[in-house]
Amino acid sequence: MLFDQYRDRLRRMVELRLDPRLRARFDASDVVQEAFLDVARDLDAYLTDPKLPPLLWLRLHVGRRLTTLHCQHLGTKMRDAGQEIALYQGAQPHASSAALAAMLLGRHTSPTQAAQRAERMLRVQEALNSLDPIDREVLALRHFEQLSRAEAALVLGISQEAGAKRYCRALKRLKGILATMPGGWEGA
Repeated sequence: MLFDQYRDRLRRMVELRLDPRLRARFDASDVVQEAFLDVARDLDAYLTDPKLPPLLWLRLHVGRRLTTLHCQHLGTKMRDAGQEIALYQGAQPHASSAALAAMLLGRHTSPTQAAQRAERMLRVQEALNSLDPIDREVLALRHFEQLSRAEAALVLGISQEAGAKRYCRALKRLKGILATMPGGWEGA
């Protein structure tokens, strides 16, 4: 089934973009499931005239559901408009530098590993905050949501070549920033 093929990728998208204040109340899988109910209602219209590839069409519905969830539970004060810029043309929640940093560092369980992870998280978050918002977004789309070059470019509304260049530049900038931070970065 079409939904099942993309379920994990869409769940990852929600995990990346779900506001931390809502994580205790909502599971990413539940958000995706609710979005699939919306998709079922719109499926006939999509099949009649598909304007987007299936993954991006599903992603659009999941993004709308996520935006609705944020508005319902956080109100209009969800984010300071000056804090970050949402680049997705559908105005869905964006990936915060904290969420990106957490995904980059993975999960550690021992107290020593947790302390090291917290320190690394702050450094990575600082590095991500110093990137342009579009650079953070292209990293999120390509690396964490695993969108193809063409899919990420379509979401950002830029050419595939521009998207590929932006992704490579963002990776280089992030690596360079991390390498110059106190203590260096063993992954850089």
